[in-house]
Amino acid sequence: MSTSLKTVPVARPVLDGREVSAVSRVVLSGWVTQGPEVAAFESEFADLVGAPYACAVSNCTTALHLALLALGVSPGDEVITASHSFIATANAIRYCAATPVFVDIEAQGFNIDPALVEQAITTKTKAILCVHQLGMPCDLKTIVEIGRRHSIPVIEDAACAIGSEILWDGRWEKIGKPHGDIACFSFHPRKVVTTGDGGMLTTANPEYDREFRLWRQHGMSVADTVRHSSAKVIYESYPEIGYNYRLTDLQAAIGREQLQKLPAIIARRRQIAAEYTARLQEIPGVETPAEPDWARSNWQSYCLTLPADCDQRQVMQDLLDRGVSTRRGIMNSHLEAAYGDPTSFRQGSSLVRSEHAQCGSIILPLFTQMAEDDISQVVDALHACLGSTPVMHAAAQ
Repeated sequence: MSTSLKTVPVARPVLDGREVSAVSRVVLSGWVTQGPEVAAFESEFADLVGAPYACAVSNCTTALHLALLALGVSPGDEVITASHSFIATANAIRYCAATPVFVDIEAQGFNIDPALVEQAITTKTKAILCVHQLGMPCDLKTIVEIGRRHSIPVIEDAACAIGSEILWDGRWEKIGKPHGDIACFSFHPRKVVTTGDGGMLTTANPEYDREFRLWRQHGMSVADTVRHSSAKVIYESYPEIGYNYRLTDLQAAIGREQLQKLPAIIARRRQIAAEYTARLQEIPGVETPAEPDWARSNWQSYCLTLPADCDQRQVMQDLLDRGVSTRRGIMNSHLEAAYGDPTSFRQGSSLVRSEHAQCGSIILPLFTQMAEDDISQVVDALHACLGSTPVMHAAAQ
């Protein structure tokens, strides 16, 4: 390969002078920690998704932790979830000293299988934590119905799903509108919009929202904005243990600008995903991702299933040699050393589909600023690697 070939990255955040101006405004205001910009960001986010309450926190992992605490998840409890997700999903359960119960993903796609969720319910099940993987909505309606039948609350790990939509009672509604009990979002740079890092919880339950706001700031009884603006001396108290899970005004100012760009960002990502799908159909054995008729993805990632017996690592290396960065399929928490102790989780079903997805799929470059020649470079590289003679596992060669 030519050493002068440009490399197409997997992702690139959409940041420009508008975010620079927003940060400058906050810096010059003299208030840079959690304050009025965070409050405005929360209000605008709630309006965007159609939620009565939105609470900003430091990242999605802390959001998941607070969501589980609000539902009363504690030692001895079980939470049903997918192993096929970033490890933070399972880790948040263990932060509560509860047990993740891993079930497999669906035969088509990368989301949790609702039928296996119901089979995994026991008297110890305290919550269901489903994931909208890669921005593709999971079968939330079925999962919520299962939860209601068994009086089990549902948390949505919507880390990747800002702007994604689901058809709910005949209407298209945003992920984050309270369909389950609590939804948790991420603003990491790999996500569709970013604040550098950050998270958000949405809910329709005012008590949950009150608890989030108390816990995110060390359990402090009075917000510092209220204390500092008061004409009278106020002593705060700490009625319960809390955490330092705050978002800063610097980050929130960036987030507010990012929300303004979200419609255009998603429209472009959908165009790129559609072009990938159309141009990759001819490669033998390749499976392209598809939306169910009740879901609209924000296409946070485009995950391609490789032909059978392909050597994933070799394909990724061949693509990198052709200037195309990729990532392996989504990890499985149960395969990580952190979960090597058999008491650290319970396997609620076979996880064979999850394991195949990790080693048999790759994530392609997809970002708003991709030009047509970037897309062509990715597609041409895939055709060169897989079009006629796929790279096989050593045992199959």
